[in-house]
Amino acid sequence: MNVLLDSLVELIRRTSAEIPDDVNRALVASLENEKKGTIAESAFKIIERNIELAKRKSQPICQDTGSILFYVDCPVGFDQITFTEVCREAVKLATKKGYLRQNSVDSITGENDGTNLGPGSPTIHFHQHRSEKIEVRLMLKGGGCENVGAQYSLPAEKLKANRDLDGCRKVILDAVLQAQGKGCGPGILGVCIGGDRAVGYEFSKLQFLRMLDDRNPDGRLDALEQDILKTANELGIGPMGFGGKTTLLGVKIGVANRLPASFFVSISYMCWAFRRQGVELDSSLGIAHWLY
Repeated sequence: MNVLLDSLVELIRRTSAEIPDDVNRALVASLENEKKGTIAESAFKIIERNIELAKRKSQPICQDTGSILFYVDCPVGFDQITFTEVCREAVKLATKKGYLRQNSVDSITGENDGTNLGPGSPTIHFHQHRSEKIEVRLMLKGGGCENVGAQYSLPAEKLKANRDLDGCRKVILDAVLQAQGKGCGPGILGVCIGGDRAVGYEFSKLQFLRMLDDRNPDGRLDALEQDILKTANELGIGPMGFGGKTTLLGVKIGVANRLPASFFVSISYMCWAFRRQGVELDSSLGIAHWLY
């Protein structure tokens, strides 16, 4: 399993140190869109330098390397137990090498054993399919952006948000307004309409696995995504809350069935340091190619 270990360590290194191309394109376009000489432009230039430095030195883009979330698409019969064992070893080794910060702590005692291992760290989601492909995606989600996620139960009387897409729009925009400059904006929203409280948040984070410049195949959700992105960027919150034209880089919305008694809208917020990468593994469990 040394080949798999090497593959996973490299996946962690690259995810931690390099922004995916689709996110980098969005950041560059946003920099060009901001007015010259503004604080917003200065914030983007600092972000740009940070990205270049992290990639060149192969060091974490952010001091908070975040929650470690693996998403594994695998064939029927795939040995999930062995994969999990190797994955945990890869996290421990990547932490020792400095690709991940030592920032996973015991929730009761606050103790940090320096390995990034413990209940829920890393978190691994397996999905079996009938294809022979093995695809491993990794998301590193920082605590600051996780703090400004939100979940609403419709109807929300204070926002005059009913159980319809307009009500969803209102609560999603309220979440952006409440976040303001927190969460290291400009951010990306992953949203789930429906589900229960746990499924809603899980589905909302799955939206981050989409390409930033894709379009939703559901015309209703596509229109909602584009509308929220446009409206949010007219609020004037801007990068880091300094004002400007770029409050969000993207909005991704999915749907899960719900019970008639419940109507949840779950909103996950991702910071500009959108650390998401993936690989397809070959038959020897080496890296065949990168997914982003």
